[in-house]
Amino acid sequence: MINPFSLESKTIFVTGASSGIGKAIAIECSKMGAKVIISGRNEERLKETLSNLKGDNHEFVLADLSSKDDLIALHKRLPVLDGLVNCAGLTKVAPFAFATRESFEEVMNVNFFAPTELTRLLVKSKKIPKNGSIVFISSVSGVYCSAVASSIYSSSKGAVNGLVKGVALDLAPRGIRVNSVNPGMIDTDIFSDSTITQDQLNEDMKRYPLGRYGKPEEVAYAVIYLLSDASTWTTGSNILIDGGYTLI
Repeated sequence: MINPFSLESKTIFVTGASSGIGKAIAIECSKMGAKVIISGRNEERLKETLSNLKGDNHEFVLADLSSKDDLIALHKRLPVLDGLVNCAGLTKVAPFAFATRESFEEVMNVNFFAPTELTRLLVKSKKIPKNGSIVFISSVSGVYCSAVASSIYSSSKGAVNGLVKGVALDLAPRGIRVNSVNPGMIDTDIFSDSTITQDQLNEDMKRYPLGRYGKPEEVAYAVIYLLSDASTWTTGSNILIDGGYTLI
């Protein structure tokens, strides 16, 4: 039986795979048959992700993408890839009047400049060949909407989606597809150490027409579509996954 969503015989690299959405993407890609290479800054959590991957021959690479040296070393170490998922990210919350240049630079470096440079290096060195797929994990924030005190994060994600459009055009003649996935609020452990109560979260979920936050796996399924042969005519797209949030 032919499965156009299969990732059999594909090598997929996922950044930010030590937790949350990146971890889910790595796990679900392995279930679809891919050889998965993961990276992150926390070795213990990366090993935990690695232990949850289905199949053999998966690898992890410890790397801080905000470090230029780590970025160059990572690019040199990686093999030829069928798919690249730029998932590593950082958020900072501050009212605009108190959003310093240093804060903008810190978030932009991780969310925009690091994945941009890693992608550029891999493309230039021909480690993403024809029929390769590049996926950026973006957000509804800064693209479809924003929130109070979110100008720093929104700016970085708006930049990512603009990048996707331009790079998709540049790489189309080489047969390389470039897309982004734009999730709304996803139920990860992001609030586990916060002062936000479960009652507050339940109230916030009412803003979503489907009545809940998304699951990391639901983002992963969209990424699998973009990495697979099911999306061979899809490029420059920003796929929205938000439970209907931006409809209201």
